[in-house]
Amino acid sequence: MSKTVDYYFSPISPWTYLGHARFADMAKRYGASINVKPVDFGKIFPVSGGLPLAKRAPQRQAYRMVELKRFRDFLKLPLKLQPKFFPAAADLAAQFVLAAGRKGGSDAAMRLAGALLRACWAEERNIADPETLSAICKEQGMNAEPLAVAAQSEAVKAEYQAVTEEAVARNVFGAPSYVIDGEIFWGQDRLEFVERALAG
Repeated sequence: MSKTVDYYFSPISPWTYLGHARFADMAKRYGASINVKPVDFGKIFPVSGGLPLAKRAPQRQAYRMVELKRFRDFLKLPLKLQPKFFPAAADLAAQFVLAAGRKGGSDAAMRLAGALLRACWAEERNIADPETLSAICKEQGMNAEPLAVAAQSEAVKAEYQAVTEEAVARNVFGAPSYVIDGEIFWGQDRLEFVERALAG
């Protein structure tokens, strides 16, 4: 019996970027369904003990750079350690992903999320900019104009708020988080355990 993964992430998270393609491939291999749930970690951190990057201790910030380089080199993925447009607001990008999911299902949402993550971390594009977001949608073969309207609709804004509240209620605290049968797997470095859960 195939399983379902609730996938909580931020479209501007480097750790989500490092795991996104591997997770997508893994889900396909095991016939798993994905509920694509971009959430607002600006609201999750204050209730879960997390801190935005700029407020973290210098030791943690320094080690983050070491780990990003390690995983970039290990996974052989293009990744700018300090991209031009990071940090940046991720709300509109997240709403574009939700809108893509409404119009094209999980596959469309996953495809757009992957493109947005690459845009920030490999291509140094500004995913907080509406025109850039529309351009990325077009590159993915999506009809950008109605998608942009939908992304800024009250319905999608409400969905973004709802999935964020859902993440808090389920004790999600970091990106990416994969939830299978109520069990949380936090971080792209836990994908081996995600695979075991999907295979079980």
